[in-house]
Amino acid sequence: MNDEKSSLTLRVVVPGTPEPGARVEVRPVVDGLDILAEAFPEGPGLDPRFLLPPDGPLTAGAEPREVRLAEAQCTEGCCGALYVTVRSDGDDVIWSGWRNPDDDEVDLPEFRFDARQYRAEVERAATDHSWEWPARTVARLLERHLVARTDWLPPWECELGAVSAWLWEPERINLFLFHPSSSAIREDRPWLQFRMALAVSGDDPAAEAERLAERLTAGDPRESAEVCGGSIEFARQLGYSWP
Repeated sequence: MNDEKSSLTLRVVVPGTPEPGARVEVRPVVDGLDILAEAFPEGPGLDPRFLLPPDGPLTAGAEPREVRLAEAQCTEGCCGALYVTVRSDGDDVIWSGWRNPDDDEVDLPEFRFDARQYRAEVERAATDHSWEWPARTVARLLERHLVARTDWLPPWECELGAVSAWLWEPERINLFLFHPSSSAIREDRPWLQFRMALAVSGDDPAAEAERLAERLTAGDPRESAEVCGGSIEFARQLGYSWP
């Protein structure tokens, strides 16, 4: 075991060219070494919304937690992903147990971080939104409003999937819903996904997110959304037209 302390930096990288499919990614850098460039060139790091939410997966506790840091561009099932196990050990945080389902061995060592430096860096990265463009900020704040409105979707047999902003559509966001719920996918029951495209005006993001939340939660969101996922048969069973 290497007891020397390492230093962690979490870089959020926004692609310079907003081509369709371009992804914002978190790139962990340890002692100046870009971990993904070193061990997983097959695809980008995870989006900050998955890796850096408040109390997110990189938060270290005594119980080991496996965290996916990156996924192949073509999906994990095709060309793999990069995982690390994160755990606290006294005044340290340890990254170890590197794993790629598509590779028998990942050539990375165990890293040991000072817990204070580690926590400070994770918190800094999670609260730094300076890289966001206006629509991305609106999407993040709108999702926060909608998650807090726990009374909104149950009467319509819907579940919030995501509120997304894409680089190649800088003036709109997309809201995704599951009907009746995402658990129906795992339970092999009929399900549909709905998508709602929302224009972003460029006004103050916080005010715009609040206005959108009030409008969306005023009624059944399916009335202004379109079916974008599921199957023709599921749509028939649930009483909807397939696009």
